[in-house]
Amino acid sequence: MAPISAPKILTTSTFSRLSLLFTLSILMHYYSSEATLPPQTTEMVLYFQDFASGANFTLIPVAGIAGKLWTFSQFGTVFVTDDFITETPDQDSPMVGRGQGMYVTSALDGSSTHAMFSIVFVNQAYNGSTLSIQGTGKQFEAVREYAVVGGTGKFRFARGYTTFETISVDPPRGHSVIRCNVTIRHD
Repeated sequence: MAPISAPKILTTSTFSRLSLLFTLSILMHYYSSEATLPPQTTEMVLYFQDFASGANFTLIPVAGIAGKLWTFSQFGTVFVTDDFITETPDQDSPMVGRGQGMYVTSALDGSSTHAMFSIVFVNQAYNGSTLSIQGTGKQFEAVREYAVVGGTGKFRFARGYTTFETISVDPPRGHSVIRCNVTIRHD
């Protein structure tokens, strides 16, 4: 029969390695459980106040085909926008943010617009946060849909979609109110 050996005593070096391994396993578990939390879903309705003419315009054509009229239906026309966004359709309702970016009439027949802009929040709930909107939509349809491709602040890692509906137009003032329905998932 083989003799029974005495139990090994943990050395300081072995104990340090085990402590490090234990600490690392706790940290890995903590961070992996954080990463698997389900994303939040946020839905909101915003109103873009768009002024295409007048002293306080918020949308302007900045480039297009030479010799052609720069309009929404003219292929190649580029617009820059800085619309203010409100809580309700009333332009005097509290401001939520700004819609800042560009639109390009991207279809040869003028039917589609490629949008690239950000919703920059200035209200108390989301101040400093942004949502990035991008995609191509049929600009003369009642409802246009674009992708939410990212976000910052409270909307980090945002993904989702928006729909835009023009709910009123005042041609003499060049003023349109556009309802924006946002559905996003984010951290």
